[in-house]
Amino acid sequence: MEEQIKKIQLNDLHTALGGKMVPFAGYNMPVRYSSDKEEHHCVRQGVGVFDVSHMGEFMVEGPEALNLIQKVTSNDASKLVNGQAQYSCFPNETGGIVDDLIVYKFEDEKYMLVVNASNIDKDWAWVNKFNTMGAKLTNISDEISLFAVQGPKAIEAVQSLTPVNLSEVKFYHFTVGEFAGVQDVIISGTGYTGAGGFEIYVKNEDAEKVWKAIFEAGKDFGIQPIGLGARDTLRLEMGYCLYGNDITDETSPIEAGLGWITKFTKDFTNSEALKAQKEAGVQRKLVGFVMQERGIPRGHYPIVDAEGNVIGEVTSGTQSPSMEVGIGLGYVKTEFAKAGTEIFIQIRNKNLKAQVEKLPLYKG
Repeated sequence: MEEQIKKIQLNDLHTALGGKMVPFAGYNMPVRYSSDKEEHHCVRQGVGVFDVSHMGEFMVEGPEALNLIQKVTSNDASKLVNGQAQYSCFPNETGGIVDDLIVYKFEDEKYMLVVNASNIDKDWAWVNKFNTMGAKLTNISDEISLFAVQGPKAIEAVQSLTPVNLSEVKFYHFTVGEFAGVQDVIISGTGYTGAGGFEIYVKNEDAEKVWKAIFEAGKDFGIQPIGLGARDTLRLEMGYCLYGNDITDETSPIEAGLGWITKFTKDFTNSEALKAQKEAGVQRKLVGFVMQERGIPRGHYPIVDAEGNVIGEVTSGTQSPSMEVGIGLGYVKTEFAKAGTEIFIQIRNKNLKAQVEKLPLYKG
């Protein structure tokens, strides 16, 4: 099994920094350096950096690039302008989701798809399966390192490293420019924390130089390396879906509250069935909830009504460091999905009260 675990470019650097390395999505990844709670607060209040180089990147190029993307993704990529990114998903043929992803548009015949690490091979096969029109596809996942510089102090911490005016890089937009003395770096106004900041895509050979420059530039701002533990609590406070937990091959984008990225203005994989589902209404919905009694919800815990009848299941749960209360996401029968609805989470045979809340759960 050991041989199958891949290493990201800066694996040894993270070990030297005291990162606790664990297998995650087929990669050896830093789960924490200090404590999840401390790292969480560092990002919410200041600035922290995640090495998320395990993520996958596919280039889609040529005259048929957009046609292929339109066919395999749920969102409408024809609306993108150069330098804009778009959240989307790959619907499968049976009503579920192959993966969620971000589509980047560089120019009319040049796009990049950023996919989840655990799904790189699956997604690559999926996109190729539908490439009957002959778009040029290149899997550059093993050549690219990705650093997420996140938090309210992200701009001031790294502005000195680039001539690009970072305050002008809008949310879900990006630019390609010089960063830390390296050319052709993708600087993207995206992230998985809801705390603001950037994602920086660099070639592997420049990764160490850029990482060290970020920490040198940010040292007066209390910058810290952040592990996957805090990444999970940060994204959960925002109600962002995690593939494999909240969305899977068995969950439809309509059930998952991703109707906003499912555009029926075009034909895409399984679009007719999903359109019919949207019109008919779904039996269950993904909701966010906040515990009203002390308890930490975890994935697969049953969700029950006041009488103890099972009405759903928790898909992700944690103790929120910002709110100091248990929070989670889960699927419930549609009649229990309205904000303000009282539900109960079964934790160690006790039914503990929770309330369905509108996302994001953390309103900070």
